[in-house]
Amino acid sequence: MSGRRGCFSPCGFSPRRSRNSTRVQPVAVPLSYESELVPCFEGEQAMGERNPTSWKYTWKITNFTSLTQKKYYSEVFTPGDNAWRILIFPKGNSVECLSIYLDTADSVRLPYGWSRSAHFRLILVDQNNNDYSRIKETEHDFTARESDWGFTSFIPLSELHDSRNGYLVNNTLTVVAEILGPQRPAENTQVAEPPANVPQATPIDTFDRYFTNLEEIINAAQSSPARGGSNTNNQRGALLTSGAPTLDEVEKAKLSLKECLSDIFKLNVKDRLAEAMSTLSIAKSGLSLDQQKSVKAFWANFDEFTSDFLTFEQDNAEFELQKLLKDQMFATMKKNHETHISYKQLLGDLTKEEEELNKKLEEVKSRREKLISDWEILMVESEEAKSGHKGQEKKVAEAEEKKRIAEERMSRSTVAWSNLKMLFG
Repeated sequence: MSGRRGCFSPCGFSPRRSRNSTRVQPVAVPLSYESELVPCFEGEQAMGERNPTSWKYTWKITNFTSLTQKKYYSEVFTPGDNAWRILIFPKGNSVECLSIYLDTADSVRLPYGWSRSAHFRLILVDQNNNDYSRIKETEHDFTARESDWGFTSFIPLSELHDSRNGYLVNNTLTVVAEILGPQRPAENTQVAEPPANVPQATPIDTFDRYFTNLEEIINAAQSSPARGGSNTNNQRGALLTSGAPTLDEVEKAKLSLKECLSDIFKLNVKDRLAEAMSTLSIAKSGLSLDQQKSVKAFWANFDEFTSDFLTFEQDNAEFELQKLLKDQMFATMKKNHETHISYKQLLGDLTKEEEELNKKLEEVKSRREKLISDWEILMVESEEAKSGHKGQEKKVAEAEEKKRIAEERMSRSTVAWSNLKMLFG
């Protein structure tokens, strides 16, 4: 594969200036460099593979010792869909070592919350003996907060510049970045951005929709008529108002029947009712004709009738329980809807407070950026003054020497003038 010509951008001490300040142009250092991006394959089936297993990007920098800026970037290289570049600090990132990093070149264009995982190697090539090349390998999840990753102390500067080593040959440095594994595009760990002109639903919108629907359910429940069991209560009342016979031989049975009818759902009442009905069904006197017919009809279907009563009581108890639970849930819904209203008001207050804090934060950020800008300008001006001071020291020395020679000449001239004045004055 033919090499692609590369370019890199110096930055770091390149100052940001305010609009009213005078920009000092740095002295350009002529550099030459070469870069090449090569796909790598594994095994003998390399020609048949569609996707490379890794990528190697080689960056050669000549005239390395002439680099004057704090840090430099390589040309952007794009294995797969991901844009990378190498970042170096020729004189070290606050250490006496060469610092090398892998940097996400397109971080400013990626969506909010992006994340990109990479397994990579950074290699400082020994140009005399490749076996002695310095290799460091790592993995990292690149994010907006950590968009570059690598090694601050890659190699001591003393070893780098040692002529016995092959890292710097003919003033040329060769750095390789090897991206290992298939390349996947950066992922967005946040909610995807909505299409253009389509408003994005917020959690507040979700709350409003839900509790508006809940309010409709509450209003509908309050306006619906209550359902009761009046017919069954009337039927039970009719059963409980049966008259009692008056003759002695059926008094005990009538009394037992009356007790059973007054509360048919007591424990063991079925057995007592069966005993009373058995006695009354064979009674010859003490009962009216209608009572005899009623007793015989009930006794003939005794098991079925008592089962119906017991089933009704169970179903009625279940109905009362479910109605009670429903009322409890309804009360909870009303209470929660009222709480929702108070939360909404509280959120409005918090939103106003947040807006005020964000406004203050923007003001602080603006002041901080201005301070940093002024500070950088101050540093550049100080550097100019320092350079100018050194130049002036030389000029002062030259001027002082001229003054000394002039004083010597002046002294000779003064003596001659005094002699002349004394003789002819």
